[in-house]
Amino acid sequence: MTTEIYLDGNATSPVLPAAIAAATCAMGQRYGNPSSSHAAGLSAKALLDQARQCARRLLGVGDGRLMFNSGATEGIQTAVLSALVALRERREQGEAIGSLLVYGATEHKAVPESLAHWNRLLGLNLTLHKLPVNAQGMHDLAALRACAAEAALVCTMAANNETGVISDIAGIQAVLEQTGCKAYWMVDCVQALGKLALNLAATRIDYAPFSGHKLYAPKGIGMLYVRAGAPFTPLIVGGGQESAQRSGTENMAGIAALGTVLAALERGDTFRSHDELEGYRARLADALREALPGIVFNNPFENSLPTTLNFSVPGLSSRELMDVFDAAQVRVSSGSACSAAKAAPSYVLDAMQVPLWRSAGAIRMSFGPLIDAAMIDDACRRIARCGAALRSGCLIPSERHSTVHDGLLQMGVEGVCSWLVLDAASRSCVLIDPLPEHTGRIEAFVRCQNYRVQAILNTSAGQENGALLEALGRHAASRVAADAYGWPALPERVTLADGQSVAALQLGARTLACVSDGACRHYLLGAAVQGRLDAAAVRFAFSTASCAPALQGLTGAATLLCPSRDEHNQFCSGAAAADAVCCDSLQLDHAGLNALLGSHPAVELIDVREDFEYAASANLLAVAGKVQSVPLSRLTEHASSWLAAPDSTLVFICRSGNRSLKAAQCLRRLGHQHSYSLSGGLALAALAQAA
Repeated sequence: MTTEIYLDGNATSPVLPAAIAAATCAMGQRYGNPSSSHAAGLSAKALLDQARQCARRLLGVGDGRLMFNSGATEGIQTAVLSALVALRERREQGEAIGSLLVYGATEHKAVPESLAHWNRLLGLNLTLHKLPVNAQGMHDLAALRACAAEAALVCTMAANNETGVISDIAGIQAVLEQTGCKAYWMVDCVQALGKLALNLAATRIDYAPFSGHKLYAPKGIGMLYVRAGAPFTPLIVGGGQESAQRSGTENMAGIAALGTVLAALERGDTFRSHDELEGYRARLADALREALPGIVFNNPFENSLPTTLNFSVPGLSSRELMDVFDAAQVRVSSGSACSAAKAAPSYVLDAMQVPLWRSAGAIRMSFGPLIDAAMIDDACRRIARCGAALRSGCLIPSERHSTVHDGLLQMGVEGVCSWLVLDAASRSCVLIDPLPEHTGRIEAFVRCQNYRVQAILNTSAGQENGALLEALGRHAASRVAADAYGWPALPERVTLADGQSVAALQLGARTLACVSDGACRHYLLGAAVQGRLDAAAVRFAFSTASCAPALQGLTGAATLLCPSRDEHNQFCSGAAAADAVCCDSLQLDHAGLNALLGSHPAVELIDVREDFEYAASANLLAVAGKVQSVPLSRLTEHASSWLAAPDSTLVFICRSGNRSLKAAQCLRRLGHQHSYSLSGGLALAALAQAA
């Protein structure tokens, strides 16, 4: 198995081996409760004190508080609660406190959510005020100066988690001092730990939360700094642990592990230097520029952490980039890991006012200060492989033509889709209901495949395809007169099953027939014999809906209907298609797959990842059987063949099990009762094989 290259360090990090050993020791040999006065408790207390003293020295805490907690979110909650309780008390005493809760536009979502939560619960009813940033991601100091007089609490961050942009902490402090602002100030220092020098007591910062899992400690352990004299209200009360600042028995395993990481940081003998990390980032950036034409970096390297790159590639979505990197076992992120599941542009990049295509298509590549030259070398090789895979799949420009595709290709966007009917032998194709969103992708595909577009057809009248024709240029057929649906004025005709003679286009050995139905058009694709296209010979029908009464009698039982709307990711439908399929009956885990392969040696294994993912794959499923690559975008073409062999057994696989489940559901719904999906996909299968 090829080892993974983990480049998502801003989301979390692996645990330092020495930290694992320290946690194991705390759980095994030094398991006492640090609040107990016997020897076992005193041993644990000594471990706790040692970790705290190291943290105090490293962070320059001075006379301030330094407490252990569960992580940055708890630290942010505690800081916000402490500041807002103090503000309410001051207001009740008649003091003017300001009306604004100011937070940076690029703050982690935990900050504005905490502000809104405690502002509401405490009944303060202050106004949340978003502080803008400039195009480089730096806080707008002029805007801060303008609102400082009304600020009650200011929340900024030391370094951004998505872009790595380093804040001008000295500049923010200068504005607060020069304006006489009395607001409390919280600085999120999560990404700064181990990457920026910190001397907190020498600043005006009132609160600074930290999280251990961003720097090789386990999840569930963190710290909060509170400046001496800053107000403090415990978030958790009870037994009085942590000097009554945070009750609950301390997480000694986590504290021991974090203490070990902090000690290594203090010694300076474990992590890479700033210059080394900058050199590694430069090498990754060069590899990305070589592999991905037109790449744009969204963070200014001169003012960001040396461990973070944020980039976008013209014409590629973040999902496609994520998929190709993941196939190559390179782990990256689309923006913040906390919101990666949400299909939305990056609010951080939106705040920096970058174009939407960059904000929506951004990828974050980040690493920790333990990385070494060998891993960077391997990462650069895999980045090159990803670029080659994207070229072969016609997703980025290439000087050579890729392997020619044949049959049907479906491109989908939010419930609607474009269809491409391809004929490799004649290097010609027809586009049906192309979406404006697909103009660039279709142009790149046609050019890369060196196809000639015979026609651009629509199933409803009045759709504008001028921009697509312009983009296709020489790859579009010589312009001839066409009707409102895009059908060219050509003499070819074909006779349908009901005897009517209709206009037709020839695509190699297949015929595309045009059927009018009031304000709609339908297109039938099949093999005509002596100028006649019988119902049984129609393999595919293209229409605006999943069912078209006008096609009755013109299509056969095996015809697959390909609608231009696909809200439920059904890909296609058939005459006897079921409405819904239970997921449980078609999911196989890795053990179930092996058992099925043992009893049915002729099982067909079908990888539904896209071509570029398959080409970039570092590992394939290690099973006793041949894996066939059939991208989900080409499922309809192959479904027609699989349905002709109803007794065959099909197992679909993909990266995570989501796309393979859709494929299996489609085949089951169409009537193929021996279709299955590998639950958890290649990701869980790799774990099962390793175990």
